[in-house]
Amino acid sequence: MSHDDFAAEPINGLPELPPRGEVILWQGRPNWFRLTVESLNLWWVVAYFAVLTAWRFITVIDVLSFERAIIMTLPFVIMTLIVVSLLMLVGFIQARATVYTITNRRVAMRIGAALTVTLNIPYTQVENAAVSVGKAGSGNIALQTKGDSKFSYLVLWPHIRSWKISKPEPTLRAIPDVQSVAQILAKAAKARIVEVENKEQPNSPELGAVV
Repeated sequence: MSHDDFAAEPINGLPELPPRGEVILWQGRPNWFRLTVESLNLWWVVAYFAVLTAWRFITVIDVLSFERAIIMTLPFVIMTLIVVSLLMLVGFIQARATVYTITNRRVAMRIGAALTVTLNIPYTQVENAAVSVGKAGSGNIALQTKGDSKFSYLVLWPHIRSWKISKPEPTLRAIPDVQSVAQILAKAAKARIVEVENKEQPNSPELGAVV
């Protein structure tokens, strides 16, 4: 019997129905290949094993025939294919388990393949959003939150801005057409902040994680 771990979600990517007045503006997930390349350093791993394979071939070609040297190098090629396949599988699973949601009040991130966590980040807790654009228009949106907001780097990985360890920044990673998504987020955040400033008590969801 098949089992869907997310079948209990009333809306894909959200653990509960949005409160009245909240509207989903965009939903998406990372491009699995770009996520693998960026978060798991796929090309660096390929280059490392390529150097090992070339070194093995060079060290045996002087004492063995060409055919024998190829046979002696073959285990390194097989090892490379196995490691690369495993990394790509991890990237695919991570991307498949992820749903990014942008509403008119917050950013929600359902992340984690083994331990699923839904992170709610109200716009009132966001100080800045940094957008980086990569190949084919895909890219990342890193959310810099206010000083009292704390996150676990290990829990958020790989949905985290690189090298921001002391103060991790939740990041929507490997998003196709990231500039369009960034515009949606920017407009929603600006409108929400203006709305909250005009009210005495904001009613946006509290910053936190639902496991």
